[in-house]
Amino acid sequence: MRDFNKWLLTFTNFLRTYDYYVDFEKVYRNANKYKVELNILNSLIGSENIEKDFYDLVNKYPECLKAVPLLLAVRTIEIHALDDNGEFIYSFNKVNQSPEQYMYFMRETGLFDLIRNKITSNLFDYAMGVETGLDSNARKNRGGHIMEDLVEDFIIDAGFIRDETYFKEMYAKNIEDTWNINLGSIVNEGKSSKRFDYVIKTDENIYAIETNFYNSGGSKLNETARSYKNLALEAQDIDGFKFIWITDGFGWKSAKRNLQETFECMDLIFNINDLKNGCLKEVIL
Repeated sequence: MRDFNKWLLTFTNFLRTYDYYVDFEKVYRNANKYKVELNILNSLIGSENIEKDFYDLVNKYPECLKAVPLLLAVRTIEIHALDDNGEFIYSFNKVNQSPEQYMYFMRETGLFDLIRNKITSNLFDYAMGVETGLDSNARKNRGGHIMEDLVEDFIIDAGFIRDETYFKEMYAKNIEDTWNINLGSIVNEGKSSKRFDYVIKTDENIYAIETNFYNSGGSKLNETARSYKNLALEAQDIDGFKFIWITDGFGWKSAKRNLQETFECMDLIFNINDLKNGCLKEVIL
């Protein structure tokens, strides 16, 4: 029997590669999409009559409006706005309002102040900063991919071959169709869908693997532990099918009670330290 508290002490606090913080290639690519439009808008910086200059600019180069959402850290090409004067939908891809209405938008959002008062001296540089900030929101996804990639390295090291003996991102329905196995108890008799991060196929069993890494705590961790506990219990009654959960991260320290409940009823739960000690080779081979 493994000791939960000793196992928890082997958890990894952080799983962050150097490119975890900012994907600068993505930042450059997104900002460069609007480089021409931003440079056109740069002509307004420091303008003493910015509303008239903006009016003239939009009439001559309406395409410069495409860059406006980025200045507000908005990804969509349409922005909704509401005040005492009414509700408006502003399109920045295809002009749908008068130049005066776009002027109103620029005034009320504070963009005229930003440009007129030289708070930034170059809107392209400003957009790069906005993109860097927006990219920080993707760190959670990058963290998940880092864990998935790490687990895949250990799967390969254990001797499995992609798309031959192991498969990435496979739905339960595909598992059923490929190997003629009934996973109805897992997918509520087909009423729900379930995708596993990895599936390993041996002569004896099908191993479905879920991976995750939590840098911080939160209520989601408790729900995750309960969900995988139920999944593990359901898998016990399916001949030739095994469920493996590989998780790690400092976040579990704040949700260890629920994790312990899952640990105590699930044999195939591992962390990164277990992978380093060859758990996959030991359990599957």
